[in-house]
Order: sequence, then structure tokens, then C-alpha cells
Amino acid sequence: MNLLTLNIDTIPLGQPLPFALRGAAGGLLAHKGFVIRNREELEVLLARGVQLCVDTEESGDSHRTYLSQLQRMLLSEKPLKDIASMQMEAAAQPARNQAAPAGPSSWPDLQQRATQLLRSPQVGEGQFADRFLELHGELAQQCLQTPDATLLALIRISGQETHMYSATHSMLVACVCMVVARATLRWTEDRVLRIGCAALSMNCAMTELQDQLAVQKDPLSPGQIAAVENHADRTVALLQSLGVRDTLWLDAVRMHHHRAPGTLASKSEAQQMARLMQRADIFAARLAPRVSRTPMPVTAAMQSCYYDEAHQVDEAGAAIVKTLGVYPPGTFVRLTSQEVGLVVRRGATATTPKVAVLLNREGMPTGEMIPRDSSQPAWKITGVVSQREVRVQIPLERLLAMV
Repeated sequence: MNLLTLNIDTIPLGQPLPFALRGAAGGLLAHKGFVIRNREELEVLLARGVQLCVDTEESGDSHRTYLSQLQRMLLSEKPLKDIASMQMEAAAQPARNQAAPAGPSSWPDLQQRATQLLRSPQVGEGQFADRFLELHGELAQQCLQTPDATLLALIRISGQETHMYSATHSMLVACVCMVVARATLRWTEDRVLRIGCAALSMNCAMTELQDQLAVQKDPLSPGQIAAVENHADRTVALLQSLGVRDTLWLDAVRMHHHRAPGTLASKSEAQQMARLMQRADIFAARLAPRVSRTPMPVTAAMQSCYYDEAHQVDEAGAAIVKTLGVYPPGTFVRLTSQEVGLVVRRGATATTPKVAVLLNREGMPTGEMIPRDSSQPAWKITGVVSQREVRVQIPLERLLAMV
């Protein structure tokens, strides 16, 4: 359950409610379809529940409208106090330019669109905002509605991608940040969306260069090194030229490579965002292949973001591990049964996810994927397995069907 405060002035009177009304603690105050006849009845509900909320999983188009409103405010010069106080409206009109949640078959399309947009953000006079918000909105909906499937899809794609590396990497970092910010750090919805925007756009000044470096065997040239080192400042300048006015978004992008260990409470809001982006950036980069290297095992990638520059536990990195688990969706693992499978969904603890078995104990393909609960002693995870050891190609849509 993910509760958001509802603006009571937008609740339709004399009409069936488009979703259930809940109190601040999640208790049901009025079921979907209930008719509130007048303001007096609404005041009775307010007296019972103190605050009226909706569960975003029940709210359909109204929540998509809310996300779209927040996104557009982030691209405007709207004062931060207005964004922070924004409440969800009950109007069930679909948002303009807000697409329906992306389905399994659309991940390659999202990957292609992200690559085109981030490689050439200035193409199309004044179109960046609409194209960016449409892409970000689809990712944000996926993170909210199907976080496990989203992580599974992007971790699998990232572990295989070189030619569209940069955009795929930014999509993964953005989604990891949004899932962690919402589930573990408990940031407000506008902060969740803001860090998604910042992470998705953090490398747009060097997208083409990143794609080139992923397939480059030779060492970086002096010019390439300089372009990598100053890309954060160049990205901020580019985003400003494209109409982005949100200072926290821009500051987070500017600082996302700063080495700044320490507690999140000791940092400003922009620094907190930048730190979470940096830790997620490190994790995602370790998972991705290069022509010159194979992907790092996921446990090593997790460890690299878990410890800070002083070899102490990093608060943002620890939040990533707590949220995604030691074996996040998309990880190949070996079980006590000697079967090999792919993690498809997070479990009750960080070390007990749900697994789809691909190879039996003799190392032969099972044909049909077999679900296993690794919290059971017979199917406990004993370690990770690399992609090259599995040698079984399963279409992404089949994997997502197991989530």
C-alpha cells in the first residue's frame, strides 16, 4: 500500500468515487463507488480519518494525472513550496502526454527511445520536455506498480547491452533510485520523481561518448578523459538550455560524482539525492559489460556501493542493498539443490528471493521454468552464477511472466 494525501476540494460530490478513500494509517473510510452526497458527509469522513488518502495502486488514471502534474512542475519555475504542498486530485482524466504503463514487450522500445532522446536532446525545437517527461513517466509508473519486474528487466538488459549502454544505464540508475527512495528512504513523492528525473538525465551531455567507450578497446584519449571529468557541469548547462529550472534536480546532477561520505542527515537535500545517485551509478556500472571486460558478479557490485570511500558502511548504499536484496531480480544463482535459476522477485528478506529454475541439478535446461522459494532450506541460495555459465537464452517476456 502506497498512500498519498488527497485534495478534498476535488472529491466529486453526488457521484461514485473513482477509488477507495483511506485514512492516514490505511484504514478504509469509503469504498470505490461510494457516493458522498454533500460536504457535510465529507466532514464526517474527515472527522473519522483526520486525513483523506488514496492507495496509488487503486487510483488508476488519477494517480497518473498527479504524476504528470508533478513532472511538469519540476520542469517549470514553480516555487518549491508549491511542489511540496501539492496534493493529489480526484479528477480521473488521463494526463496529456502520459502514456499507459509500459508492458513487457515495450522495454526494447523504451531503451531505443531513451537512447535517441539522450543522444540528441536538442533535436526538435522545444520537444525535449514532452519527450523526456513521457519517458520518465513510463519508468516512474513501472517503478510504482511493478518494481520487481522493472528491476528484473533493466538488470537483465544492462547485463547484455553495449551499443545502447548509456541510456540503458541511466534508466537502471533512475529506477533503482526511485524504488529505493520510495520503499526504504520514505521520501515524498515529489522527491521520488525528482531523483528519477535527475538520474535519467545525469549523463545526457556525454551519452554518445559513453556508448563509444563501452565498445572501445583502446585506453581513453586525453580529450575523452576531459569530457568524462567535466560531463556533470556540461549536463547541467545543457539541461538549463533545454528549459529545466528545478534547482534540486540540477544540483543533484552537478554533484552526482562527488565523493562525499557521511550520513544522509548531514547533507542538504540535493546532496542526499546526489549521493543516492552516485551509489546506484556505481552498482549499475559494475553490472554492465564492456568490450574490454565482463560484468562484475552482482554480489561484488552490491559490495562496491555498500561501502564508502573510507571503507565504512554507506547509508545510501545500505538502503540500495536493503531495498533490492543481496540477490536482486535479474541475478543468476545456484541453490542448495544444485539447480541454477534466475531471481525474479524479492523475498521477505534480503537473502531469500523468489527464483525461477532454468537448469536442473545435472546442469541441463529444465524447459519450463520452475518457481522456487529460496527461504526454504531445500532451495537456499549458495552463491551467484555468471551468465556465461548458464548458456540458456530465455525471452524477457517469459521471465517477466514469472514475477
